[in-house]
Amino acid sequence: MNQDRKNKVDARQGSAFGKIEHLHPIRMLLYLSMVGIGVLFFVLVVAFVRTGGFGSEQFSLPKFFSVSTLLLLFSSYTISKVPRIYKKDKLRKMTRYLAGTFLLGVAFIGAQILGWRELTVSGAYFTGKASGSYLYLITALHLLHLLGGMIFLAFLLIKTAHMASDGVRSLIFIRDPYRRLQLSMLNTYWHFLGALWLTLYLVILFMT
Repeated sequence: MNQDRKNKVDARQGSAFGKIEHLHPIRMLLYLSMVGIGVLFFVLVVAFVRTGGFGSEQFSLPKFFSVSTLLLLFSSYTISKVPRIYKKDKLRKMTRYLAGTFLLGVAFIGAQILGWRELTVSGAYFTGKASGSYLYLITALHLLHLLGGMIFLAFLLIKTAHMASDGVRSLIFIRDPYRRLQLSMLNTYWHFLGALWLTLYLVILFMT
């Protein structure tokens, strides 16, 4: 009887529900937020597609949207290095990679703004045709979610740089499981935004 009960417990722990039960509440909140964001953008993309895009109009995808895509993908690469560097206790190197990711995020924002400028020059305005309105709305909302990630990234960057300046503080920082959780969540969220933007970029490219 005890063995059967143990097998049931082990089976539950190995199941998807068991894994969910063992998730940290904050990580669960992040996953739920990502699902909500995904649903929001899915609805907006469907609405954008239903407008028919720009059809035969003299419109081309802003070049700076392509630039911003490359910048965000490269920032995903730099932030993917952070967890491994953290495990090796190299806080100074980790600070450089976090700073690089932050700067690439700033560059992405700049490229997006220049991309919007290209849209206005081509005759696509927020208050104009529905396809143009949705295009501004989709890209602006993505940028807003990225800004949220950048605020948290800036916090971790400052915290890491401060801890890296002292050996004792560095040791405490490295051994802090909550800090490890924060870095993991930031990494997950940043990759999510990168994948989301790539999907949006491909949809916009197809519709133009």
